[in-house]
Amino acid sequence: MSRRVPDPGGRMSRRTVTAAALVLVSALLLTGCGGDEPPTGPVGPPSARGETAAPASGSPFWVDPDSDAAKQVRQYEAQGRTEDARALKRIAERPVADWPAGDDPVPEITRAVRGAAAEKRTAVFVAYNIPHRDCGMYSAGGSHDAQAYRSWVDAFATAIGEASAIVVLEPDAVPHIVDGCTPAQYHDERYELLAGAIERLKRQPRTRVYLDAGNPAWIDDPGRLVEPLRRAGVARADGFSLNVSNFQRNDTVRGFGATLSGLLGGAHFTVDTSRNGDGPLPGDREEAWCNPPGRALGVPPTDRTGDELVDAYLWVKRPGESDGPCRGGPSAGTWWPDYALGLARRAKQ
Repeated sequence: MSRRVPDPGGRMSRRTVTAAALVLVSALLLTGCGGDEPPTGPVGPPSARGETAAPASGSPFWVDPDSDAAKQVRQYEAQGRTEDARALKRIAERPVADWPAGDDPVPEITRAVRGAAAEKRTAVFVAYNIPHRDCGMYSAGGSHDAQAYRSWVDAFATAIGEASAIVVLEPDAVPHIVDGCTPAQYHDERYELLAGAIERLKRQPRTRVYLDAGNPAWIDDPGRLVEPLRRAGVARADGFSLNVSNFQRNDTVRGFGATLSGLLGGAHFTVDTSRNGDGPLPGDREEAWCNPPGRALGVPPTDRTGDELVDAYLWVKRPGESDGPCRGGPSAGTWWPDYALGLARRAKQ
């Protein structure tokens, strides 16, 4: 099962504990709410679809100049810790996803889309507020009922407006149905809410939506995800997301994703590469998902993946934020400079 811990500032940290480009949906597919037909055919990445070309940096995604990593770099520079500052720029100068708050997502989204628009970039968000979130475990919470969630999603989408945005939708929500962690009495409501969220977000003209599908170490048989993803409305999304806040290597994730894509009629997907540079923690070690030592940043965020099915490598998990009070870490979602430095120093690019 996967567990995610809430961040008091509105951003979350996720970790998974069991062993277990963008698709354009045709006008016909867009006419049925929550339909289970697969997407029709993949097309090229966002930068090849008539939208603003990627900036000179090679990444089309917005970099927050006031992120915790950026603030830490400035602090290190003021302290004369030039080597540490240089290393940490590997995080601070790269785009990471924003996790808008569960009470009011509007302020964070508004700030991000304005910043992104000024630089002609795309803002990346995670919508994580589904009722009965995380089966009542570490990341328990979310909207208190279905109507509250619909209102939250509507505010989320309205705040994006006409900006260019990617939304990774509800990490864990579908896999927790598949693994049985979410009680059966909530399944139908969850499917309806996810399908409705996709429909609402897709009303925004430049918003792309990826429904979370876990990672290969969690639900290791892609076939088990097919019908749940369809019931949750993946046919109306731009695809699915994999490896959110996990450490599975790109080749493993791409292979899993390609199989799942084939079962969904060619759906594209995104991969979270924020901390998978050295793969998962070796061996069957306890709490391998929680602040595992020796990990490294993965491939920097880009939509130029070299794989026709992978629309983007994204840093969905915010590298440097703790997974929880394990291995000497602070509470989940809290910025942890020492861990961030370790990730950055071990990065290979």
